[in-house]
Amino acid sequence: MNRNMEENRNCRTVVVIGGGMGGLFTAAFLSREGYRVTVLEKNSVIGGGLQTFRRYGLGFETGMHILGGIRPGGPMHKVCHYLGLLDKLAIHDVDHDCMDQVMYASDGMVYRVPEGKEAFISYFSKLFPEEAAGIRAYVEALHDMVDEIDFFHLRPTNEHVYTHSESFMWAANRFVAHYVRHPKLRDVLSYMNPMFGGVGGKTPTYIHALINVLCISGPGRFAGDSQQMAEALRKIIEDAGGKVVAGDRVNAMQIDDRRVSFVKTEEGRSYVADHYISAIHPAEMLKLTDSRAFSKAYRRRIAEAPNSYSSFCAYFVFKPGRFPYINHTCYFQKDYGYIWNYREYNAEDWPRGFMYMTPAELHQGKFATKLIVTAIMPYDITKCWAETQTGHRGAAYEEWKENHLERIAQLMEQIYPGFNGMVAHRFASSPLTIRDYYGEPEGALYGLFRDCNNIAQSQVPVFTKVSNLWMTGQNVNLHGFCGVPLTAIQTAEAIVGRNVIVNKINEAYAQR
Repeated sequence: MNRNMEENRNCRTVVVIGGGMGGLFTAAFLSREGYRVTVLEKNSVIGGGLQTFRRYGLGFETGMHILGGIRPGGPMHKVCHYLGLLDKLAIHDVDHDCMDQVMYASDGMVYRVPEGKEAFISYFSKLFPEEAAGIRAYVEALHDMVDEIDFFHLRPTNEHVYTHSESFMWAANRFVAHYVRHPKLRDVLSYMNPMFGGVGGKTPTYIHALINVLCISGPGRFAGDSQQMAEALRKIIEDAGGKVVAGDRVNAMQIDDRRVSFVKTEEGRSYVADHYISAIHPAEMLKLTDSRAFSKAYRRRIAEAPNSYSSFCAYFVFKPGRFPYINHTCYFQKDYGYIWNYREYNAEDWPRGFMYMTPAELHQGKFATKLIVTAIMPYDITKCWAETQTGHRGAAYEEWKENHLERIAQLMEQIYPGFNGMVAHRFASSPLTIRDYYGEPEGALYGLFRDCNNIAQSQVPVFTKVSNLWMTGQNVNLHGFCGVPLTAIQTAEAIVGRNVIVNKINEAYAQR
């Protein structure tokens, strides 16, 4: 163990800025290592993408709808086992023979995609027999690529330099086209784009591979709501003597001699610790300090780094016993050829497609209580209301929002005739809502946008130039239910030592 790591082990207090999924998981891992952690969250409700809000007596998840890697043997199953979360969470498996349904209005095709590598290959090979060899090669290549990523598999490593296959940093649509010739099949195999912000010619293949392999391996969903995970993580932190403080935004960070001395909140409280972790967007973190520890070049790079696109969300509450519960995620497309161009907005034919699902209740029955629709939307569309706040955006905004909600409702009526007659209540949120609640500039769903043509601009490391300040969250490595906790391990291990937590996770799982 080197001297710096020994010093880290002797410094036992940590402040985490941001109580989203990344901050809470990082704090939970460090709490298990004996650190006393204080988490500071600006919102009155902790959780970030795990947050749940309530309307009409029902809980609505804000983002964490699909749980990849939670099945036995998956990375999140191992992580949750190690932290003692499995018996605290209500997880609902989706249908094995149809994990996802993809519908195209243009030709009426409905693809019912099964989980499992061989089932996935077999299903599409039967529909496109002339592409059978390419389909198998494509799926095998996805899995081979994911196998290159040690942190995804919770494999210990001592390497600082990582080497990957040539196609690892290809544009994802190029990767699909490399194996598949049929244009419709290329489109269908890319249907998960809304889950990772895919853009043609830019999104790296490794992100496409990770998300697809997670889903093919079998996704789950929360039964009840996603807030249960945030509260379970809070308990781990507090049981270890730490604190989770909600509703008090950090508004200043004092840095002296390249070390954070303290952080200050809007309520006037100061927090001092040995280590500090920023679990917020790097652009928001830089606003907390004018320290020269962050060079002008670094500040400019972060300011100019593109963010991922945002979304418009529609929420429908059903009359009792009217709409059937759907135990898989559904994707609707007006036509082929749009899937890699969701960043583009056309006022005449928006939305060109969307994802929708009926979230599971704790004791889910035959009928759904609610339905959530996520339709990709660039932040720029809402820029004219950028200076407004939630609930005070004005009549023009409300009219605009209602117009877009109605568009989605009419498309749902086409998919399910009589749909609108089954709805008791409906409402919507826009990119501005995501911006304000998540603290993500431009309402970015997935943080910084990863561009294979300039990956350095949008890649934020765990380490910073400030010796006791680290980064975590969806802007580091990977977003989502699986990516953010795995990144949290890397952040925590920057303090406690490489492979310390990974080895404990694997040992605990082997002894279960």
